[in-house]
Formats: sequence, structure tokens, C-alpha cells
Amino acid sequence: MSDTSLSSSTPASKVQSFFANGMAIVVAIAVAKFIFHCYYNNRYGYFRDEFDYMSCGDHLAWGYVDQPPLIPFLIHICRAVLGDSLRSVRFVPALASSMLVIQVALIARALGGRTYALLLSAICVVVAPQYLSNGSLLGTNCLEPNLWMACAYFAILAIQRDNPRYWVWFGIFAGIGLEEKYSIALFGFGIVVGLLLTAQRRAFLSPWMWLGGLAAFLIFLPNLLWNIHNHWPFVQLMHNIREDGRDVVLPLWAYSLQQTLLVLPLTAPIWIRGLITFLVSKRFKPYRALGWCYLVCFTVFFLLHGKIYYLSPVYPMLLAAGAVTIEAKIEGRKSEASENDALPSGPRRLTWLKVTIVILLLAGGVHAAPLAVPVLTPDHFLAYLKYLPMKPPVMEHGHEKAPLPQWYSDQFGWQEIVDETAVAWNRIPLSERPDCGIFGQDYGQAGAIDFLGRRYGLPQALSGHQTFWLWGPRGYSGNCLIVLGDDRERLEELFDHVEYVGTSADNRYALETEISVYICRAAKFGTLEKLWPDLKKWR
Repeated sequence: MSDTSLSSSTPASKVQSFFANGMAIVVAIAVAKFIFHCYYNNRYGYFRDEFDYMSCGDHLAWGYVDQPPLIPFLIHICRAVLGDSLRSVRFVPALASSMLVIQVALIARALGGRTYALLLSAICVVVAPQYLSNGSLLGTNCLEPNLWMACAYFAILAIQRDNPRYWVWFGIFAGIGLEEKYSIALFGFGIVVGLLLTAQRRAFLSPWMWLGGLAAFLIFLPNLLWNIHNHWPFVQLMHNIREDGRDVVLPLWAYSLQQTLLVLPLTAPIWIRGLITFLVSKRFKPYRALGWCYLVCFTVFFLLHGKIYYLSPVYPMLLAAGAVTIEAKIEGRKSEASENDALPSGPRRLTWLKVTIVILLLAGGVHAAPLAVPVLTPDHFLAYLKYLPMKPPVMEHGHEKAPLPQWYSDQFGWQEIVDETAVAWNRIPLSERPDCGIFGQDYGQAGAIDFLGRRYGLPQALSGHQTFWLWGPRGYSGNCLIVLGDDRERLEELFDHVEYVGTSADNRYALETEISVYICRAAKFGTLEKLWPDLKKWR
């Protein structure tokens, strides 16, 4: 064996291979994105949903009413290791959003892209408002694109290398995805439909495909059993949301238009080109299932009135394919993606065009960044909104009057609610405190009490909202309750004595503000355990 063949298998050569074709620059971009998020991730306050994830993380289980267990588990670990700061709480989102930059470049390279395709696809992910937002808030959205794209990557490798063993890895990441957010099931369904509609249907003849499905099922099984044991809470939740008409339902044209806003309108020609490439390019014919997958996901989400961002995890693979075809056309060469493309051939190495595209994308990303990352103060952001050609999308009717977009407004007002609750708590005699609970109307109020109320010595809160209802009345009799945000007349129907304590100080940026706080004594309903079933609020 020659020295050359020996050297090609060394660890150093593998590292060099990974960083070939511009991957070193892509990694540098990802690191810069991570630093960017870490710097800006403590500008406002804790987000409503983050309180819910932290409270769930304090009650580790295999499932929760409105989510699988992965995010609460990860935030439990992060808080144990890094503490309770905003940067700690948002460490996983910042890391995941930055890793997506590397993932999309790897997909572009797997599809035949060279240096410019890798950089172009990476920049598209960097400037996309949805992925910027994912890196700025803890939520089930933050890991979703990573898990979808891990599945897409292994699907590409399975097809490209004619190696069905990669379907096992597809199944592993799909199973992990189901423990993070159930919507990845639709991506898997889309891939299955795409395979069945193309020559790649032969993959189902391989036992490795079925082993991948088994791996996904076994990883998901604990959460599946939890849902069965608790009578399918998530299904009940989705049914109630539809019945209440909570979400804004868009017509097809508006739904399609707002898809372009998720990943920046300037990137639309790139991902649309990628979709067309998957569907019609002869050289991309082996990967046609990915194009069908997008169409299936789009159709199902639209018909089920899913929020516009539900589809956002799928776009990196389209951006990667589009970047590969654009690179091939600009450089005037035939690659795996360039045959039968619609763009006219041009001179080789049109460096000026490459640079122009990148500059336009970066400029558009800088202009849109304040919508996704709190780089501006609230007052400056309100001034910035006046110069936008259209308002940020509103996805729930209850958010229509928010002074800021909901993802910002819900980072304000919580400390004021907890402060007023602490005033009420200090009025409770020490002898009564062991049997005095604090009841919030939703997981935002209850979660804020759990997290921010510790400095005041407040007990963990009660609520009938989402998973808080499953945790029950926690032994409180109900004869002494501090109740947030309820109607006095209703409370007087339930208690003999209702004392108004005060209203949380107004925070003009908050979605939930001026919350009334009452001390209620002498329950008329018997015990809180008896009343508890009527307090269930899953919507």
C-alpha cells in the first residue's frame, strides 16, 4: 500500500475533507451567528412560553399537554449547568440556529455544490427572519429545522450512495424529532409519499428502511404511551383550538405570500428554484421525493389551517438545492443540478454576480433583523415598524391589539404581575400560608410565579391551563387562594370573602398587562380537588 493511500485514511485527512470547499468559512459564519445571538438574547425579558418550558422542566415527564418532552428536558439540563439567565435559557436555541448554517451547507455539498453554493445557502439561513427568531427564543421551533434537515440529509445520502443503511439514521432523527415536536411526522409522511411516487420506492424493499421506521417508533414510544395514559391531551388541545377559532386562517394567496416572509423575500427565487429543481431537473431526478415532500407538507398545513411558521423547517433543503443550481449556472458548468435549468447560461466565473447576490441578501437580512432579534429598544422598534412596507404577521386573534409583535410583547409585563402577587402574599398570615395557593389563568402567569416568584418566597402556582391542570391542586384545600386575572363577580360566586389587592403596574409594551390580584377565602364549592375538573383549560 502506497503512502498516499495510507495518508488518505488518517484523521487529519478526514478533517481536511470536512473543511474543503468553503466549509471552514461556513463554520466561521455559524460561530459568528452564535455569538450574535448570545449577545442580543438578553435584551428584553423572559418569553411567555419559556416560563411554561421551565415549569415543565421542573416536572420531568414523558410528555406534556402542549408538547413532547425534549425541550423541557434540555432546559432542565441548561439551567442546572448554566443557571437561570436569559442567555442560559436561550443557549440551546442559539446553538441550534447556528448549527443549521452548517447543516444547510452540508446538504448543498451533498447535492454537488462547491464553495459558492455552500456559502450562498449558509447566508440564506443566516438572514432568514424565522431562523433568526428561532435562535432568539426557547421553543419547540428552535430544534425543529435541525431535526427535519438531519432527516433530509440522510435521505439524500441513502439515495446518492445507494446505501439503505442511512434510512436507519433517518428514523433515529425522526424519532428524536417526535420527542421535540409532532409536526416532523408530516415531514416523514411527505418523504414516504415522495418515495412512493418516484423510482426510489424500491427503498421499501430494503429491511433497513423498516428498521429506520422501527427506530423512530421505539424512540417515540414513551411519549406515545404517556399520551395514551392521559387520554391524548395534545389531540384534545388541537381540537379545542380549532373549535375556539383562536388562530388566524389565511386564504391561499396570503398563506403563500407569508411563506416568503419567513425566510426573507429576497431568498424566494433561490428556494423556489430549488423546489423546481427537485421536481423537474433530470439530474436531480433521484431526489424528486424531496420536492414532493414539500408539496405534501404545504398542502396539509394549509388545509389544516396551520400557522405559517409550521412549514419553515423544510426550506433549508430547498435553499441548498437552489444555491447549487445558481452556482452551476453562474460558473457556466454542468453539475448534478444544472441540466434543463431555466436560467440562461452565462460567462464563466461571474464573480461580480456572486458578490452582488450576497450583498443583496445581507442587506435584506440586516433590514429585516429587528423583526426577529431584539437589536432595537422597544421605542426604536416601534419607529422602525413605520418604515416597513407591511406589518408583521398576526397568527392568533388575541394578538391583534399587541403594541409589539407577539413574540416581543410576551417578553414584557411578567415582573409587574409577580410584584403585585407578592403584595398579596405578604398580606397572608404565616399561619395560613401552608394552605394558601396562587392561581394563574394561564401558563404564562403561573410559570412567571414559579420562576420569578422565588425571590419573594412565593410557592409554585396553580392553573387549569395546559399541563398545569395535570399537576392538580397540589394538596391545597381552596379555602385560601390568591387569584390572578379573574372577574370579581365570578370569584364572589365561589368564595364568601374576596379581597381586591391591586392591579399589576401597566407595561405599555406587554400583551398581558394590568392583571387584577385578589385574595379569596372561605370556598363555597367544597374542596379545590372537587372543583378542579371544572378548571381544565386546554386551548
